Amino acid sequence: MEKRLWMIYTTHMFIEIYLLVQVALIPVIVQEFELGLVEASLIATLPSLVALLMNVPSGFLADRLSTNHLLFVSMLTEGLSALLISQTSSFWTLVLGASLLKVASPIYHVSGLSRMSRSVRLERMGRSIGFHNALGNVGSALGLVSLAVSLLTLGWRWTYLFWGFPILIWGIVLLASPQLKTKNTGRIEPQENRSEFRKSASLFSAPLLVFLVAIGFREVGSTSAYTFMTTYFVRLRGLVESMAALIFGVGPFVGVMGSLCGGYLTEQLGAKRALVVAILGCIVSLFVLSLMTMTSLLVLFYVVYAFFASCLWSPMNTIVAAVTPESRRGLSYSLYFFTEGLIATLTPTAAAGVAAAFGVWSIFPFSIAFMTLGLIILHFLPSRSVRVKNA
Repeated sequence: MEKRLWMIYTTHMFIEIYLLVQVALIPVIVQEFELGLVEASLIATLPSLVALLMNVPSGFLADRLSTNHLLFVSMLTEGLSALLISQTSSFWTLVLGASLLKVASPIYHVSGLSRMSRSVRLERMGRSIGFHNALGNVGSALGLVSLAVSLLTLGWRWTYLFWGFPILIWGIVLLASPQLKTKNTGRIEPQENRSEFRKSASLFSAPLLVFLVAIGFREVGSTSAYTFMTTYFVRLRGLVESMAALIFGVGPFVGVMGSLCGGYLTEQLGAKRALVVAILGCIVSLFVLSLMTMTSLLVLFYVVYAFFASCLWSPMNTIVAAVTPESRRGLSYSLYFFTEGLIATLTPTAAAGVAAAFGVWSIFPFSIAFMTLGLIILHFLPSRSVRVKNA
């Protein structure tokens, strides 16, 4: 089982290589293709829309097909898309490549996390998600560091070319692995004779709906902050693009520890309390970050913010598993990622409008307000429905 989990963790690392690269490239893309902020936000909005549309079919596939086939498809899609982007000379070709690249994420996340939730006991889920997200943060950090090096040397396209081939090779390894060849069938439930529609409808419990609304508001705040963080560093704090990308790249490295701590907090405090602590940490650190003018303090509080932002994922993914039937985990995770994807699709353009109208700094109060709303709504999530703390 451990080998199976570590193969999933490693796949997550590769999936997240380009997670923040496209966002970090926004100042570079604005200059290279002579775009406005709203136009540049399409590099985040359109790919997110494609990923959004893939979430629901990914859930159905994850409940029916072998995990290694789905993970292979995710690696194949990501690798080929990266190679396409590395050869682009047109903004719209870049958007097309980034959109195809985003398809890999829901295919992986829904199948990988549903498989993981069936492979470990619920009370150990927080720790497993912690390791899973730690490897994801390693991937994001590697992508950003390689971007910073590419910007200083051969150009940003080499980031996509450099990682494309290892991703494709890992996909072949996954396809041949016997560890992930079993189907994600889960245990049969007493309700198995009910229609497929009624079983799917049973997912929409009150705790899950409250949770989805809460994380929806939180996602607005988080997406707004991350989308224009490097733009804030460059335009308001006077940093060069390569330095902004390098600072941005520190976040995922810190996120490795944040993810592990998030798993630990989930086991010790319970998923809901751990999530409250993490969101509060994000709100406070983002507020202080917005006031910093010295580069050293700017980096320090960005690191603190990145730490708490990474703590979020273990309790959130654990809550999804806790409030849904085991045999429907694929659909429950697809619904969760659909909600986040919908917000990630709509938010960058809305945030760009706010930044264009009131200045880039206005992104901070905008983000903090929505995170606070999410925290308030989370209060209505029944604690007994997500009680997964170790005894």
